[in-house]
Amino acid sequence: MGAPERAASPTSSFPAGASVELTVTSPERMQELGRGLAGLLRAGDLVMLTGELGAGKTTLTRGLGEGLGVRGAVTSPTFVIARVHPSLGDGPPLVHVDAYRLGGGLDEMEDLDLDVSLSDSVIVVEWGEGKVEELTDDRLHVLIHRAEGDTTDEVRRVTLRGVGERWGAGGG
Repeated sequence: MGAPERAASPTSSFPAGASVELTVTSPERMQELGRGLAGLLRAGDLVMLTGELGAGKTTLTRGLGEGLGVRGAVTSPTFVIARVHPSLGDGPPLVHVDAYRLGGGLDEMEDLDLDVSLSDSVIVVEWGEGKVEELTDDRLHVLIHRAEGDTTDEVRRVTLRGVGERWGAGGG
């Protein structure tokens, strides 16, 4: 049917070494995309979200949390920097980080004193580009773009790019 359908139900396996571009037409569809992506994630995965304020990073993460079946409302962790959402079942917890105010990478992540092991969790980092890549060689980078200067248009262009062997892509 086209890009919006694709956004609502991403492929069951990420294409090796490729970027996937999707069009998302509403916040509800962004949340659906997150729910679909959750089916691709496992403990130890790092998801980096890049996009301007209001692009939909937290909305996507809310969908990831629903898809992973975690406890607690997924909201922006801007002021607390990180939130841990334990699994309601046997899946991994979701660690949701807002790295906007973090200057460095791994050292500052460790300083957050999260009560879970990073390798046992799905970690989603907003504003993480240039800050958290050293956490792992493998990551899913989600870039969310909206029309420049238009704060009323809900259409987003989303690019999913896998990095590392886990996602079938060799480089950064």
